[in-house]
Amino acid sequence: MKFGLFDHVDRNDRPLATQFDERLRFIAAADEAGFFCYHVAEHHASPLNTVPVPGVWLGAVARATRHMHLGPLVYLLPLYSPLRLIEEICILDHLSGGRLEVGVGRGVSPFELMHHKIDHAESRDIFIDAFNCLTTGLQAESLTYTSKYYTYKNVPIPLRPLQAPYPPFWYGSSNATGSTWAGEQGLHFVTNGATTRAKANITAFKQAYAKRGSPASPRADFPGGIAVGISRQIVVADTDEAAHRIAASAFAHYHANLLYLWRLNIGDDLAARQNVPIAGTFEDALKEGTIIAGNPQTVRAEIEKQIAELGINYLLTYMMFGTMPLADALRSLQLFSTAIMPALAGK
Repeated sequence: MKFGLFDHVDRNDRPLATQFDERLRFIAAADEAGFFCYHVAEHHASPLNTVPVPGVWLGAVARATRHMHLGPLVYLLPLYSPLRLIEEICILDHLSGGRLEVGVGRGVSPFELMHHKIDHAESRDIFIDAFNCLTTGLQAESLTYTSKYYTYKNVPIPLRPLQAPYPPFWYGSSNATGSTWAGEQGLHFVTNGATTRAKANITAFKQAYAKRGSPASPRADFPGGIAVGISRQIVVADTDEAAHRIAASAFAHYHANLLYLWRLNIGDDLAARQNVPIAGTFEDALKEGTIIAGNPQTVRAEIEKQIAELGINYLLTYMMFGTMPLADALRSLQLFSTAIMPALAGK
């Protein structure tokens, strides 16, 4: 079992420069604590994400850490020129000393894609085309590629990634269609949502992956060379009551950020968000298992339960969100890394 750190870097109540400084301190502490990778989301036109240009942010993270891998989860490929993204990936892989892990996806929010003039209904086809172009170009000295969406002819590619032939690719999915595609491609995989939904996604991934039989970019850190993970918000404190107090307050602000674009465009119509796994309240999130809060014993027991039920080898922890004070986040990280991680590492 490996442990990663997920982040939206959603807007909180401190000045943005302060928020960035605090987050880099937190990430550096996670690096020293032995976390495997830091994964940052990409969102646009929303307080859910204050680093909508993940390459810039990850350049800072690369210099603030020494051991932990890092990468987007995910780059929204329909919004990029594949040629420009090839260059960014190469730069980040060298800046990080070969620690880059490249998450890719099409984008879960139709509103964000709409703002960029991308039709959500067409976005999966664009994404797959962009992915094929990207992986072709990362291996080429000169890119020639012709398809419905992208055309390049004899474009020089002077930059090469540090990792050969390119950094490992990851896919984060909240539905069975994307999970199946990730398995077919042999990508490292992370899902989210309530345990029942997450289990269905993991099953879809594993069934597709079993037919393929091997990972595209094997990682010796994981059994069989492939990561299969779940993302969970986790808050650890000395008592269950303290953890719930800290988590509930931070969750309320985070939840408002999460729903910002949905409410702006469709109000509170829950049915319209049926393909996006969002708990209604903090209490709902606790019940469905998407947030785990408590003392070390409580948190460990719930994680062990989910590991057994879901069959995962990677836990992507989301430990600083909303208005959570840095001191509370650092204490939670300390308790998690000293009282929980060692006990679960052999699972």
